[in-house]
Amino acid sequence: MRNSMQNVLVGSLGIPDAVLARARWVADAINRTATALGGSVVADADEIVTGRAGLLGIAPAGRVSAGGSTRLLAARDGWCALTLSRDDDVETVPALLELSEQPADPWAALADAAADRDAAEFVARARLLDLPAAELGEVSAAPARFVVSGQRASKALPELLVADLSSMWAGPLCGHLLAAAGATVVKVEGHNRTDGTRNGSPAFFDWMNSSKLSYAIDFRDDALRRLLEVADVVIESSRPAALTRRGLGPEQLSGRPGRVWLRVTGYGTEGECANRVAFGDDAAVAGGLVEYADADVRSTDDFGPAFVGDAIADPLTGLEATLAALDALGRGGGEIVEIALAEVAANYAALPRTGTTAAEPPRIPLPARAAAPLGADNERVCELIEKRLAAC
Repeated sequence: MRNSMQNVLVGSLGIPDAVLARARWVADAINRTATALGGSVVADADEIVTGRAGLLGIAPAGRVSAGGSTRLLAARDGWCALTLSRDDDVETVPALLELSEQPADPWAALADAAADRDAAEFVARARLLDLPAAELGEVSAAPARFVVSGQRASKALPELLVADLSSMWAGPLCGHLLAAAGATVVKVEGHNRTDGTRNGSPAFFDWMNSSKLSYAIDFRDDALRRLLEVADVVIESSRPAALTRRGLGPEQLSGRPGRVWLRVTGYGTEGECANRVAFGDDAAVAGGLVEYADADVRSTDDFGPAFVGDAIADPLTGLEATLAALDALGRGGGEIVEIALAEVAANYAALPRTGTTAAEPPRIPLPARAAAPLGADNERVCELIEKRLAAC
């Protein structure tokens, strides 16, 4: 499968107008649905999709992602993407290349290795080493999945307690928008397992998390079970088996009537896909959400895909996940909602070509207040849990 997007750009981020138009439609639907559920939020799609790039002053450079951690590599039979965003990823390069030590220029060595292999072979080996990698266009478009899992109960947004166990961008964005709509959102992190963005740009972390209570615990502690059992919405972005191994999956826990459990994954929850690691840029490539310079150039040897936006599968999935969660709440909840970054990217890649959108710079969010220090709200969260348990 090979999807391509038209050469219609938004500023320096290369975002096709059809992608932004769909994101705006989703944002408007979030605003309407939140109002119908007794909340109020103004989700700004332009800000959500381009805001991090504006805050960090970054943009994609052809086959190098905006953040610089993901590259598009030409394989023998096509294209693939590899992300090296963590120290452990970089340390795995020698094993991927079957070398005894780190090459002087890892990306040059990786490009040479990819060129000597089929894309599927290169990606399969990378995934065996738990690296985020993808073949261009390997994933087909698919909607969010809704599975009835419990009793239904209608609730207004200001009444909701949301447990946000997610990290990075897509899941935290959903929590951010639910908090903006009036819900009480608890950001859950481990004492020794924090959200990776906490150590990155403070401006971005604050934007996504300043509206949430900070709850730091040991994930093996019974306190997490108690929170999940009293929450009205749970957001998680770990691999599906991670919570299940601890007996903390949605099918294993008793829950309040109307609970919505939102699972944000890279590739889904079934089979081998459930174990794949994904970040926004490589997931976008998997879904075929890339840009080509000109249709007339596609037959030349020099032609190839380029990155679109900044980790674009993340903000698009965050928007779609928020709307899916609100839709489930509108039905009275009692559902598990599953949504995958690569499938969302494929949905946007499949959009029909439309007219030109005038180029605009990224829309930088207004400065947010500082997010709470790790664990600063533990006492308040414990009080919320006890109050809900007492009411049962």
